[in-house]
Amino acid sequence: MDSTPSENGSTGKRKVIAVVGGGLVGALNACYFAKRGFAVELFESREDIRQAKVARGKSINLALSHRGRQALKHVGMEEKIVSKGIPMHARMIHALNGTRSPIPYGKKGQYILSVDRANLNKELLTAAEEYPNTKLNFGHKLLDWSTELGAMTFLRLDGTKEQIKADLIVGCDGAFSAIRKQFLRQRRFNYSQTYIPHGYMELTMPPHNGDFAMEPNYLHIWPRNTFMMIALPNLDKTFTCTLFMPFEEFEKITTEEEVIGFFQTYFPDSIPLIGEDAVKRDYFRLPAQAMVSVKCSPYHMGDKCVMMGDAAHAVVPFYGQGMNAGFEDCLVFNEVMEQYNDDFSAVLPEYTRVRVPDDHAIADLAMYNYVEMRSHVNSKWFLFRKYVDNLLHFIMPSTIIPLYTMITFTRTRYHKAVNHWQWQNKVINRGLSVCGIASMVGVAYLVIRFGLQRPNLTLDQLWTLVQTLKWF
Repeated sequence: MDSTPSENGSTGKRKVIAVVGGGLVGALNACYFAKRGFAVELFESREDIRQAKVARGKSINLALSHRGRQALKHVGMEEKIVSKGIPMHARMIHALNGTRSPIPYGKKGQYILSVDRANLNKELLTAAEEYPNTKLNFGHKLLDWSTELGAMTFLRLDGTKEQIKADLIVGCDGAFSAIRKQFLRQRRFNYSQTYIPHGYMELTMPPHNGDFAMEPNYLHIWPRNTFMMIALPNLDKTFTCTLFMPFEEFEKITTEEEVIGFFQTYFPDSIPLIGEDAVKRDYFRLPAQAMVSVKCSPYHMGDKCVMMGDAAHAVVPFYGQGMNAGFEDCLVFNEVMEQYNDDFSAVLPEYTRVRVPDDHAIADLAMYNYVEMRSHVNSKWFLFRKYVDNLLHFIMPSTIIPLYTMITFTRTRYHKAVNHWQWQNKVINRGLSVCGIASMVGVAYLVIRFGLQRPNLTLDQLWTLVQTLKWF
């Protein structure tokens, strides 16, 4: 792989970048910095996922979209990852009575990809390791680090300690970041975390007769207003089903009979697909897991440390943008590095300035989208607005753009997408109000005129006439 050495002017040596965290964002970042020619040291507290018999950690399926793909493309990884994903062109809504209704994500040909987290992580680690200027260090738990010196102390699996010094520390160590703990000691560092009152639990839907049990090219959703279940397809023809529900509801179910009763009441069509025994087994295999949203600023400390991914902005999974936002962090940081010629003293504050409002915006949108997924998709008004938005987007593609399209199929900055969405919502709602009033006046006029011509109409006949005439 090509790389351009980035040298320290006084010593002539490559600057050392220490990437803390070997998950998705950390591994991709290692590729970015190695490609720029830095000496990259990646540190991960766990064992090498490529050697582990059982992959530990989060397992909610991932939805790869445009932002993530663009970030992968920059280091030559897009095609390899896309080839191992399953396109999902629409949401498939499962009604309580068993009927299924698709809601397309965008225009024809637009889709998101269901990708396997563990496989993606393995591919990115291997890609990083292929750069000769990269070293991967597993079983290294960060104990402490120095803001001024860029010095770090790690505890290795054998109980010994190792000290490393770096020109830049890049914290990619997740929602419970050890790097961020040092930031919390600083003045004027803003931090908040919110645990939502809902948890999640995963179940597996096996193949049926050697094929997918349901239509594979959809993200299946069972929306039930205060909770929901979703299912994403996997390459082995299984579906990973995730039940999202308030913790208090999970805690009410304590026996196998109660589990089956719950599924028969709310997800009856899923029972023969998952299997009654599997529902009982999976439900009690692990307790419901928590979901946290993290916001903070700034993302940097001096010219020695910067945070990306969940360490800087953990988001709940309901917009499918957690990984995509983290990958875009890498791409944006690289763009700022280009702009400021790798000068960390200029790059880090500019990265914070550019990225914080966008990551805060997607964190809020992810919270909002949970309500949409579990409840709004049941609404006729929601479906009508989807139709109106898509129609107006077709007529005025550069003026009216659905929010989901801006977030998922473009690199429009997150906060600008939200601002545009709020503006166009006002415009469209006012337009619909005007049309609604005009139609009501028109209906009233026709009813009065028809009524004068037919004075013997009964109330029932008059009501039937109104229902026939009105268009909305």
